[in-house]
Parts: sequence; C-alpha cells; structure tokens
Amino acid sequence: MAIKVGRIQQLNFEPFYVDMPRRGIELRDLTPVEAAPALERGDVVAAPVSLLDSIQREDRFQPVAGFCVAALQGSDSNILFSKSPISELSGVPIAGAGEDATARSLVSILMALKYQVPLGEFVTSQDPHEAVLMTGDQALRRRRGLRGFSHRYDLGQEWHEWTGLPFVFTRWAARQDLDPKDTALIEDTLYVGLEDGVDTLYHVSEPRDQLLMLPKDIVRYVQGLRFFMGLSEHKSVDLYRGYLNQLGLI
Repeated sequence: MAIKVGRIQQLNFEPFYVDMPRRGIELRDLTPVEAAPALERGDVVAAPVSLLDSIQREDRFQPVAGFCVAALQGSDSNILFSKSPISELSGVPIAGAGEDATARSLVSILMALKYQVPLGEFVTSQDPHEAVLMTGDQALRRRRGLRGFSHRYDLGQEWHEWTGLPFVFTRWAARQDLDPKDTALIEDTLYVGLEDGVDTLYHVSEPRDQLLMLPKDIVRYVQGLRFFMGLSEHKSVDLYRGYLNQLGLI
C-alpha cells in the first residue's frame, strides 16, 4: 500500500516533495488548514502541520525528525495589514478567520504581550474589518502592501525583534502509529528535499507570475527561511508554548 503524504502547494513547501514521487510516495493536496485534520483522520500518514496544531495534538502526532518551516526574521508570507498602527488596534475585527492557526495565535501573542493591546475577533473577509491577516502564497503576492491598509507587519520580523529568535510556523508531523520503516522513508525523502529541493529554488530561472516574484525574489525569500530545527528554533518553540499557556490559548 502506498504511503500517503500531505502536500501543501505553496512556495515554501516545494523543496520537501522533490524526491517523493520517485520513491512511490502518494501525494495528497491539502491546504494548511486541512493538514492536521487529514493527518488525524488517517487520510495521510504525514504532512507539514501548523505549529499550534502539532502542539495541541502531541498525543497523536510525532515530529518527523526536525523538519520545519521557520522564518529567521521576516518571511513575507505571514503578514498583518492594518489601517492603523498595531498599537491602535484595540478590539478591532481582523479578517483572517480561515488563515493558519499558528499565525492567528502569533497575532494574539504579539498584541497582548508585545503591544499590550486587547485582541478583537477574527472574522471573514466579507465582514467589516480594520485589519487583514494573510499567510502563505496569498501573503507573498501582496508582500509589498495591500490597498487601503497603510500599515504592514511581518509576523516573523515582529517576533524576531521582540525575542531575538526565529519563528517556527510549521513542523512536519506523522501519525503515532506509523510504521517505523515508513517514517524512515519519509525522513530520507525530506533530507533529499533539503539538499536538492532548496538548491533548485536557489537556481530557479523562471519567474513566478502568480506571486509577482522574479528569480532574485525567490532566492531572497528562501534565504530567509530555515527548514530544519536547530537550537534557536527549539528555544523559540518553547517560548511560544509558554506564551500560549500564559494566554490560555491551549
């Protein structure tokens, strides 16, 4: 039976998948929001999941080695746009109810603890709102700004300026009951992705029109990411977990 792995079709996840089809791994396309539920149901046996989801499901998920997506400083793919400075967003509705859970929790942490501003409700884009949270490729496309919203806050940059640490947005996770041989195979393909996949993005020769990115923009973006957990990333996750507990978010 083929090993089924969740594939997130966004630029920052591309390197991970380069070796999987050759190894006979079946890829199932998922959105970031769908990844953890699909893994929990058994639709896939491994996937990159939101850091918050991985923490909340530690009794059901196991980390796949130290594979992750972390922003060393700013990343351009997790951005809060607002009509007013963040210090003036007390209680205002923020469009982004369907965005990544970790990004939403990070907004909550930054506003409550860094800026000491009461967080408003996350709403849909159709509801009245004074700020917008965007993640992934949608944020990359609008990385230079969003019409009507004069203030821009890169969440990775905000965290780094506050803590001096990178921020881990996503970790690779597998089901606890996954056969160790299958886990080892997935880990091996991910190691190849770190070598060949990232190198491919560094040497990409075609622009990404849908993201409004030239090859040089892609290289700059990838240089701002880390795909494997080091000491700084582990420290950051521990600090984030502490803030979640402090605010009652888990």
